Amino acid sequence: MIRLLTENEQEKEEITAEIKTAIEKCISYTLGFEGCEFDTEISITYVDDERIHEINLTERNIDSPTDVLSFPMCLFDDNGDITDADYDGDYLLLGDIVISAERARKQATEYGHSFLREMAFLTVHSMLHLLGYDHVDDEEGERIMFEKQETILKNLGITR
Repeated sequence: MIRLLTENEQEKEEITAEIKTAIEKCISYTLGFEGCEFDTEISITYVDDERIHEINLTERNIDSPTDVLSFPMCLFDDNGDITDADYDGDYLLLGDIVISAERARKQATEYGHSFLREMAFLTVHSMLHLLGYDHVDDEEGERIMFEKQETILKNLGITR
């Protein structure tokens, strides 16, 4: 079971029911794809470029907006096993996702695909980070994440 907490802190892009459903499917499918058997809690917050810029500066000391930020609450070993986690009694607290809906719209236009596809991509990308994957300064990690992202989106029928 997934407890998904959502917050929309922006007014620049409409987060439609169709997008919310796609994001929920992406989260659920990614957890299943990765074999997560825990009841999990995930929070997702939609913001604009200004707000994600502030968060990026505060949390990562990077003075620019970005498309998505992931804040994992679990630690994983090299085998993908959880080594440290918080539970609220019923749910594994997996982490927080922050998506700039404004940036997602710009990227969708730039890449020539739908806003829904970009939001889904950013969700899957962030979910993989919450599950312990990383690509920063890691070519192999980047390749693995890219392959998983594309496979998950393809399996969900969310294509470019």
